[in-house]
Amino acid sequence: MSGRPAKRPRTDHSVVNVWERELGLLPNRSFSNRFSASEDLLRRLGLDKKLDKHKGCVNTVSFNADGDILLSGSDDRQVILWDWQTASVKLSFDSGHFNNIFQAKFMPFSDDRTIVTSAADKQVRYSKILESGQVETSLLGKHQGPVHKLAVEPGSPFSFYTCGEDGAVKHFDLRTRVATNLFTCKEAKFNLVVYLHAIAVDPRNPGLLAVAGMDEYARVYDIRSYRSEGWYNFTQPIDHFCPGHLIGDDHVGITGLAFSDQSELLASYSDEFIYLFTPDMGLGPTPYPSSTKTEERMTPQVYKEHTNRETVKGVNFFGPKCEYVVSGSDCGRIFIWRKKDGELLRAMEADRHVVNCIESHPHMPLMCSSGIDTDIKIWTPGGTEKPLSPGNAKQASGFGNPRWFDGYYVDDDDDSDDESSEESSDDDDSSEEEENGEVDVEITKDDDNDHGDDDDDEDEDDDGDGDGDEG
Repeated sequence: MSGRPAKRPRTDHSVVNVWERELGLLPNRSFSNRFSASEDLLRRLGLDKKLDKHKGCVNTVSFNADGDILLSGSDDRQVILWDWQTASVKLSFDSGHFNNIFQAKFMPFSDDRTIVTSAADKQVRYSKILESGQVETSLLGKHQGPVHKLAVEPGSPFSFYTCGEDGAVKHFDLRTRVATNLFTCKEAKFNLVVYLHAIAVDPRNPGLLAVAGMDEYARVYDIRSYRSEGWYNFTQPIDHFCPGHLIGDDHVGITGLAFSDQSELLASYSDEFIYLFTPDMGLGPTPYPSSTKTEERMTPQVYKEHTNRETVKGVNFFGPKCEYVVSGSDCGRIFIWRKKDGELLRAMEADRHVVNCIESHPHMPLMCSSGIDTDIKIWTPGGTEKPLSPGNAKQASGFGNPRWFDGYYVDDDDDSDDESSEESSDDDDSSEEEENGEVDVEITKDDDNDHGDDDDDEDEDDDGDGDGDEG
């Protein structure tokens, strides 16, 4: 015998074994990752607090690198820096935009003093927080259409990219304040401009940039080819991603993109589902390969049950190793799936109208959400308002297939139906709780005024519908 102690058998538990950490059997990083990725913890997520200061729907939320400050932008054209733990405002300032802010991001390694924004007014702007607390804002560049998203180059305090409904992708360098037109995205068949809604940089390979919009393809470009002598061929994507059954479908588009830490690409389709692509699922530079090759390669993981029809919604990962997929929905709920098999784990009631944005904390097992409501919601394990799990929720039909909801089904067309549905759900849940021996607490809807009453927002709304929401 070697005299070495036998290894303990590994047991797959969703609950983290805290005692292993106490005895030194689990390294610090492993403990942290297992704790944050625990499905038991995920099922305990509840509404912890609301951040209420904006006067329009909140289109963008993001944490700083340390995770102690939350940045938000709204239809009211204000940028707010929050101490989210105390639900207090650290700083609020006018962005300089004259229409709805669609995206706001901190630049890395800037001591959280450099912020870039994009908006429905076609502008890309730069804001610098001075030592005095004053904020200087300036125009960096303009697109020929609304600018829904921007993507910061990982680790760079100066470099970021934007995409607009004009199909253009631009690169910005804060050192020179110069905007470089990289390319205009066009589809291959008729050479038509693709209106872009989403852009993302691969964190493992910052040279790869993905864009998507009003057609079926997520296109990946190699930024390094622009910076080399062969930059003249940069307008050609190095890869295309699309589920096989959607190729040639003129009725779908992509509203959100996200890269995982493993270089997987997540795409949220309008009027369809969410798909996860691994790098080997790409169709290559030519978007119309042979049918046999397409069938062999197009096998992405799919995530269903939500609805993405009304607005330009993002999509994101959750967990220390991107173990989960999260998305908002037209039904006002947050949907959480297990990444590896697409199983729906949670469907939390979050907004009276539509949830557009979900952002994960960089270090802790919590998230924030925003949408058509004027507040931001913080979701933590053990939150005071804990929705039901999908297994105990009512099943309702919508968008041609069943959806699992926490709490009760809301018929948005009739408030009286809301009340009767709530009462019916309460009765159903009570019988289930008695049968299962469990008691779950439902979220009750608040009575805050809707953002659409703000006259200034209506005056500045480009689409003329007066609702002021993105998309």
